[in-house]
Order: sequence, then structure tokens, then C-alpha cells
Amino acid sequence: MDQENVSATLTVAVPATRVFAVLADPTTHSAIDGTGWVHEAADQAPLTEVGQIFRMDMYHPNHPNGDYQVANQVQVLDPPRAIGWLPGQEKEDGHLEFGGWIWRYDLVPLGPSETEVTLTYDWSAVPQFIRERGIQFPPFGPEHLANSLHHLAELAAPASRA
Repeated sequence: MDQENVSATLTVAVPATRVFAVLADPTTHSAIDGTGWVHEAADQAPLTEVGQIFRMDMYHPNHPNGDYQVANQVQVLDPPRAIGWLPGQEKEDGHLEFGGWIWRYDLVPLGPSETEVTLTYDWSAVPQFIRERGIQFPPFGPEHLANSLHHLAELAAPASRA
């Protein structure tokens, strides 16, 4: 495969500022996730600056421990237009190591109450030594990105009025 990223786009009936606020809240990420791997935010502070680290508790059946934690570093923060982070892990010595893949959401306001959201998973910066470990990129099926965008749309939508 020559292309080293995948993306999906969905138009949601929600203002870009609201969509961005949901994405900048790590406590919503488990509900957005389309794989079921993201479990809970270990760091619950809103994402407010490039370089910020936020940790997420994860589970994957093929991970050596099953349960594990990722340390994400915010790479892009342009409210309300873009947000993205680089997943990694904390080593025993406390240093962070990143694998080279990034999650990025781009938001295009289409009016006061509608937003085009594009979710991209990009692994073009993954170094050769990680690729040689036999990790498949992307590590999920094609439906994952679309599922995540639909979950995001549901979370960001105003509560229905009864």
C-alpha cells in the first residue's frame, strides 16, 4: 500500500465549536472510539495546548498485557478547526516513546449549526524498526473511522427535547 493514511468524513448538524469541545475532552474518547480499545481517560483535563500529554487506559486482546495505557501528546490544536495527537507509551524510566502514527480531526464549519468533520489516521512517520515488529497499519478495519465519526456526532448533538 503506497498510501500511509486513511480518513473518513461526515457532516454533522452541530456547530464546530461544540464538536471541538467534545474532542478536546479526553473523558469522551472512549465513547467516540469505534474499536472498543479505548477504555477510560487517566488524565481528564481538557486539551488546551500543543505538547500537552494525556493518558488513556486501553485494552486490546493482542497486546501482551491486554490492558495497557497510552500517553498521547497533542500535536495540533487550532480551535475550532483542528485537533490531533500522537499516541505513545511511557517507558520504565519515565520517558515517553511515540510510534509515529497520529490521529487528527479537521473541522470545517458549513454554517452556524453544521460541520464537516474529517478523521485521519496517518502512519507515514512510523520508523522502520517499528514496522519490522510486524504491526499492521492501520491496525483496525475500514469501518472504524466512520464508526468513530458517528459516535462523535451522537455525543456532540444537543440533547433531544422531550
